[in-house]
Amino acid sequence: VTETLICTKCKASHVSWSQTVLQQLDLGHRSEYACDLGVIRRLRGLGNSPTWVVKQLRENHSEEWLQLLARYTTQCVDLVNRPGVLPIKFHEPPKPTVVPSWKWLLTVYSQDILTRLDEIHARITSTYGTVLKMDSTKKVTRKLAGTARGTGLWLTSVGNEFGQVLISVLTAQEGAGLDKMVDGLVKRYQQAGVDPPAVLYVDCGCCTEVGETKLKARFSGWPDLLIRLDVCDFMRRIALGCTTDAHQLYPIFMSRLSACIFEWDGADVSLLRKAKRELMMSQGWPALTDEDVDKHLKREELALHCRRRTRGEETTILLLERLLVELLSSKGNDSLGVPLLDRERMEHIWRVQKKHVKCIQDPPGVALYTETGTLTKGGVLLRTYRCARGSTSLESFHLHLNRFIPGTSANSLNFQIYLLEGLHRWNQDREAASLSSEPSALRSYTGELLHCANCNYEKLFGRKVVPTIRPPARYTGELIGVQYLFLQTGQALQEMNPDSEQTAELLDDLNVEEREEDEGFCDINEDHTIRDLDVVLSPLSTLTLGSFTPVTSSATSVLGSSTPSLVPHTSVLAQSASPVPSEPSDLPVHLELEDAGQEGDGEMAVDYQNVPGFQHVDRLAEYLVELRGHTVLSLTNQEASTIIGLWQKLDDRDKQRVVYAARHQERLLSGRFRTPKRPTHTPGVESTTRCVPGAGSVPAQWPDCCRLVETIFIRLCTIHRSPKKKGKGSLSRWSLILQDYRRIGQLVLGNSMVMEGTSMQLVEVNQNTLIQWHNNRQREQELLEPEEAPEAQEPLQGAKQLRTEPHQPAEQHQYKLPESTAGQAKQRQTSVGRPPLRPKAPVPNQPLVTPSVSEASLQMVTNVLVPAAAGFQSVPMFQYVPVVQGMLMVQGMPSQVTASQPAAPAANPGAIPKRPYRRTVEANTCKKCGQFKTSETGHSQYRGRVYCPHTETVSKEVWLEEMRRTISK
Repeated sequence: VTETLICTKCKASHVSWSQTVLQQLDLGHRSEYACDLGVIRRLRGLGNSPTWVVKQLRENHSEEWLQLLARYTTQCVDLVNRPGVLPIKFHEPPKPTVVPSWKWLLTVYSQDILTRLDEIHARITSTYGTVLKMDSTKKVTRKLAGTARGTGLWLTSVGNEFGQVLISVLTAQEGAGLDKMVDGLVKRYQQAGVDPPAVLYVDCGCCTEVGETKLKARFSGWPDLLIRLDVCDFMRRIALGCTTDAHQLYPIFMSRLSACIFEWDGADVSLLRKAKRELMMSQGWPALTDEDVDKHLKREELALHCRRRTRGEETTILLLERLLVELLSSKGNDSLGVPLLDRERMEHIWRVQKKHVKCIQDPPGVALYTETGTLTKGGVLLRTYRCARGSTSLESFHLHLNRFIPGTSANSLNFQIYLLEGLHRWNQDREAASLSSEPSALRSYTGELLHCANCNYEKLFGRKVVPTIRPPARYTGELIGVQYLFLQTGQALQEMNPDSEQTAELLDDLNVEEREEDEGFCDINEDHTIRDLDVVLSPLSTLTLGSFTPVTSSATSVLGSSTPSLVPHTSVLAQSASPVPSEPSDLPVHLELEDAGQEGDGEMAVDYQNVPGFQHVDRLAEYLVELRGHTVLSLTNQEASTIIGLWQKLDDRDKQRVVYAARHQERLLSGRFRTPKRPTHTPGVESTTRCVPGAGSVPAQWPDCCRLVETIFIRLCTIHRSPKKKGKGSLSRWSLILQDYRRIGQLVLGNSMVMEGTSMQLVEVNQNTLIQWHNNRQREQELLEPEEAPEAQEPLQGAKQLRTEPHQPAEQHQYKLPESTAGQAKQRQTSVGRPPLRPKAPVPNQPLVTPSVSEASLQMVTNVLVPAAAGFQSVPMFQYVPVVQGMLMVQGMPSQVTASQPAAPAANPGAIPKRPYRRTVEANTCKKCGQFKTSETGHSQYRGRVYCPHTETVSKEVWLEEMRRTISK
C-alpha cells in the first residue's frame, strides 16, 4: 500500500517505490519512507523464515496495542469511578492494525533485492582466490518450480581458500555444461589482472591413465593449474570397503587412514604440547611426559594451532597397503568375529583407487595454510591457522544454500533473487576473515549506502567511516544461477526489471508452507581427516615402515610373521566412555605420596591416565569386595580400623569429594537448538541436576565417577561372569554385582567410625549405568592399539599472511547516486506579470484605502531583490500584506521605479519556460553486457523489451519474431 505519484508533464502514474522515482532521489531522501525496512532486513539472515517474521510482527503489534488499550481503559475507568452527575460515554478504541501476510513480506523483500542487483552481480564477480574448490549438489535443484521445473540437474559452485564463492550456476549437465562458466572465470582473472589460481580441489575427474583429463582441458586458460582430489572424498572411497560403519574398529580404521596420509609439523606440535603442559600444571597436575600430555590434546586444538602435510606418494601407498593387509586378517575382527573389511570389495577398491594417491598429495610450492592470528594458552603464545586443503567449505555452503530459498519451491525469478542475495551475504560475511585489519563495528550489506557514507565522510572529515569497504570491480557479464541454466536449455533470459508487470506477477507467485520449524543449523567446521585423540597418541606405534614389503591383492590371504601385532594392550585399563563422562581431572592434583619414603618405585602403580597411586586404591577396593560375604549388618572395630588405615594411604586426589558430571545441560553450544547467550545461574544448581532413570528411583551415576568405585566394580565383574539360578528363575549378572555393591555400601556407610575417619563416597549405581559403563569399557579394550601422531622430520612451508586491504580492481563498479536537489525546485509564482521592485530613497507615503486586516488573510511575501541605488543596501525585504479578492496590495512601498533602473518586461502569462535537454552520455547502457544499446553493438528493442546479442541464445530476427508473436499490440 503506497501513494501514487503523477507526472505533471506526461501524466504518467508511478508508485512511490518504483525505480523511476527512486533513481531521481539521493540516498538521504530515498530512505525517508513511511514503511519500516527493518522488517525486511529480518528476512535477510539465515534461518529467518517469512512465517516466523509474521508471527513475531503479530506478537509485537499485539503487545503494543494491548499496552495502549490498557492505558486508555485505565484512565477511562478512573473517570467513571469519580462522582459525577451525568454519565460519561467513551469512544471505543480503534481496531488493531492488520499485519501483512508472509507473501506480502516476501514480495517486498524481493523488490528490495531487485533494486541492488547491479551491485550484487558486481560483488559476486569481484571475488578471487589462489586455492579453488569445485563441488556440485542436487538437493537445492528440487526447489526450482514453474517453467524451469525439472530442467536443472546440478548446482555447481566454485569457492576459494577463505570460504567465499566465486560462482554458482545451475546446469542441465555437469560435464561439458560447465565450459562457459570456466571461460567466464578465466576471463574474470584476466580482466582484473589477478594471478591465476595455483590449485583446484575436486571430488572427481582429477586424473586419467592416458593423456590429459577433461577437467584439465576445460581449464586450459590456466595451464599451470594443478588438479587435486579432496582427501575426504578419497577416504570415503576407501571406507566403502568396510562391512559396516557401526563396527567397533571403524573409528580406528579411519584414524589409521589419516595417519597414513598426513604428518604433523614437529615444531607446531611441540609448542602446543608445551602450552598444554603449562596449562595442566597450573591446574595442579604433576610433571607430565609428552605421552601423557598428548592424551589430553583435543583434535580441535591440533587443527587450530598445528599444520600438516602429506607424506608423499610412495610412503602413503606402503602404509595403506600395510594397514589393509593387517585388517584383512583375523586382526580386523571384533570380539564377535565380525570382520571390518569385505575382502573382495576392498581389494577391488584399492586396485582402482591406488592411482589416486598421487592426486591427494599437497602441491609443491603452494602455501595451504594462512596465519590468522595468535592465542595465549598456559602463558605460551600460539599461532592460529586456517587450512585451504579440500572442499569442506563448499560442502558447508551447500548445506546453507538450501536455506537461502524459503519454502519448498520457488519459480525461476524468486529462485534467482534468493540465490544472488544469499551468495552476496555469504561472501561479505567471509570477507573480514581474509583481512588482517580489525573488522568494522558497522554491519551493512547495502554497498551504495556504504559508498555514499564513505565519500561524504571523506569530503567532510578526511577519512572513511568504513575503510575496509571498497567498490567492487565492474560486472563481468557472467551468468549466475538460473540465468546460466536458461542459456543451456535455450529459454529466453528472464527480465528482472522491478517495474515491469511480468516481474510483479512472478514475485507474487510464492509457495511457502506456514509451519513452525526451527531453522537453526551449524557450519561444517570439523575436519574429518583429523584423527580422534582417544585413539591418536600412545607410546607404541604400529605404523612404522621398517622393512615391510608391499603385498599384492593376490597374496593378501597370507600374512607374514613380520606383520606387527595389533592385539589390544590388555594391561592398560581403557577409559570408560560414558554418555556424559565425568571429569575428575579438572580438580587440583597433589600426587606426592605420604609414604613415598617407605615404598619403592617397584610397588607404585598408575592407572590408564598415568596417574600414580593406583596401588592404594586397588588394595582398598580389594578389602571392600571381601566384605560382600558378611552375613551381619555391621563391621567390627578392627575391620573399621583397617578400612580407615587403607583410606589414609590414598593420595589426596582420591580422598577428595566426587564431582559428579552434570546430566542436564542448561544451554546447547552447537546444533539446531543452540543457545548463543549464557544464561544466569546460581552456583551449585547445575551439580544437583542428575539423570533420573525412572519414576521413584534415586539419581544414579556411572562407576567411573571415581577410581575407588570403578575398581570395586571391575573386581565384582571379574567375580560374577554369568547369571545365577535361584529357584525357578535366575538372577542376572548385573543384579548379582549390584547386590554385592549395595551390601558393601550398607556396611561401610552404616559404620560411624568409618564415616568419621574417612570421607568415602559409594555412589548410587543402577543397572542401566552399570551396563553402559561395562559395554563402553569392553569396547575400548578391544580396539587396536593406537599409534603416536606422526611428525614431519623437516619443517613445513611457512604460512601465508592475511591481506592488509581488499583487492583494488582496475575498473570499479560505478554507483549511480543522484545528487541532492533539496531546495532547488522552482516555486510557481502566484502573481503574473508583476514588475520587480527594489528599495529606493524615502518618499512621502500615499496611503491606500484597504480593508482591515481582520477581513483579509495575511500572507508572507518575499520582495524581489534588485540592485540597490546609491546609498542603499541590497537586502531582501519581507512584509505581511493583506490579500483581497486575489490581488496583492503592498503598503508603504514606492509606487515608481527610478530612471537608473529600467523596468523588466512583463512576462508572457501563456509562455512556460522549458529546460533544454542536454545528453550527458553518448547512448544508454545495457545492464546485461555493459555496452551501449545501439545498432552498432547489435542491440535492438521491441515495445520496451531489449535484445542483447551477448546474452541471448537466438538471433535478432528470431527474437523479434518471437516478441511480435508473444506480445500483443
